[in-house]
Amino acid sequence: MDVAELAAKVEDLAARFEQAERAREQAQLEREQAQRERDEYRKLYQQMLEKCRKLELGLLGQKAERMPADEGQLTLQVLSTLLGDGEPPPVATDEARPSKRRKPTGRKPLPENLPRVEIELIPEEVERKGRDAFERIGEEVRETVERRPSSMVVVRVIRPKFVEKKRRDDAKTVVHIAAPLDLPIERGLAGPGLLADTIVRRWQDHMPLHRLEKMYRREGLDLARSTMCEWHGRLAKLVVPLVDAMWTDARRSPYLCVDATGVLVQAKERCRRGHFWVAVAPGRHVLYGYSAKHDGRAVDEFLGDYHGYLVADAHSVYDHLYADGTCIEVACWAHARRYFFKALESDPQRAREALSLIRGLFQLERESAKLTPKKRKRARQERSRLLVDHFLRWCDDNELEVLGESPIGKAIQYARNQREALQQFLHDGRLPMHNNISELHLRRQAVGRKNWLFVGNDEAGGVNAAFVSLLASAEMHGVEPFGYLRDLLILLPGWTRSKVLELAPLNWVATVAQDDVAARLESNVFRDINVG
Repeated sequence: MDVAELAAKVEDLAARFEQAERAREQAQLEREQAQRERDEYRKLYQQMLEKCRKLELGLLGQKAERMPADEGQLTLQVLSTLLGDGEPPPVATDEARPSKRRKPTGRKPLPENLPRVEIELIPEEVERKGRDAFERIGEEVRETVERRPSSMVVVRVIRPKFVEKKRRDDAKTVVHIAAPLDLPIERGLAGPGLLADTIVRRWQDHMPLHRLEKMYRREGLDLARSTMCEWHGRLAKLVVPLVDAMWTDARRSPYLCVDATGVLVQAKERCRRGHFWVAVAPGRHVLYGYSAKHDGRAVDEFLGDYHGYLVADAHSVYDHLYADGTCIEVACWAHARRYFFKALESDPQRAREALSLIRGLFQLERESAKLTPKKRKRARQERSRLLVDHFLRWCDDNELEVLGESPIGKAIQYARNQREALQQFLHDGRLPMHNNISELHLRRQAVGRKNWLFVGNDEAGGVNAAFVSLLASAEMHGVEPFGYLRDLLILLPGWTRSKVLELAPLNWVATVAQDDVAARLESNVFRDINVG
């Protein structure tokens, strides 16, 4: 190799070193720039954490998870792009949107089922001269709603004893007396109407026991809270077979919606924490449970041997149910959406992109709400799947660009961790895409604990769950709670155990329409007094 070739190679090698050095310097600059951006992002994140802390203290903002009014067009653009529908329809602005219809100002007619009392007002002139001196030419009628004070009634049941007047001298004396009335609590003081009233006021109207004491005292009855607790404990044992039958039926449902919330339990030094659970078999039953702990064993006791789809949040207490495949996890899109709402202030651009995709998914779901499960599955496969796939790809693309501990990072990580469970609703038209129904029914307990604050012990938690199951299921099927519980307590003591599911709110209307059941209710003296 001559000197010229050697010099050329040295020069080429030097150029390569120089190029590599420039590339290294450029990479270093890019890393420094990325670090500065990340530091700025972290600073913004810390500021948002402080704002969130103030929000929790109730100093700022509202809690509702609603998209801004100007996001509708973005959602429609995303939908039209993915589904290939051309230009999206324009979204009405506040100026173009028609004004809301004004509510009618006239009085609504009063319900026909309320009893009427007629009062006729005669003019003084007519009273003085007598009606014979006048001709009645018409009348003006006006109805006013008034309230009668409620009252307690003491039902004095007399059972006369008889013996035959004419009998043989050697005949044995036989005393004839009517059989005692069946009571929900054997030899108890309270009838079915009063017992039903205490249950409805306590768990439907969320009245704590000390308030119930005062209310019944105003009505003329000194009723201690300890007495009501004893009544409810004994009645819970009466209704447990019915609640168990409702559970057996609910476990045959293709899917259950499940959720849980905490509750304080009274203790000697300081309250400890227990948990209420709810399981909804849509269209059939709403069932509650109580446990001292929030763990896998409590889940097993609550759900029993349920096999099917389980719509629940991503809490680890459910994870062992999915191990053998007999129980399939269905994630909640409302839970996923909630994480992105929390990220709106710290990363508004990414959060709005994700929320627009999720909003479009909910919009498609509303359009298919009235379809049969088979047609709904087809619609989801043709339209919703495109949006789900796009959302998950968006999460994958943005996962490395955000801080893992930031709100948007947690939102993206939640969606990626729940990838398979979030897609389950696409494969079965019966499944919901969210778990809002169980959260809605669990709100009953959340409202209650704001009033009665705590349960007395673990046994009281179970009593609460039994009666709230009946009340919530009655509400699901449009059954009036007081009348249902009153008649249930009349029928249940003598009802055949194997047919007890007939007394569930699901079957109540059909059951009381049967001639023998209607006759049994009408012949009960307590019901007659209560209704009359």
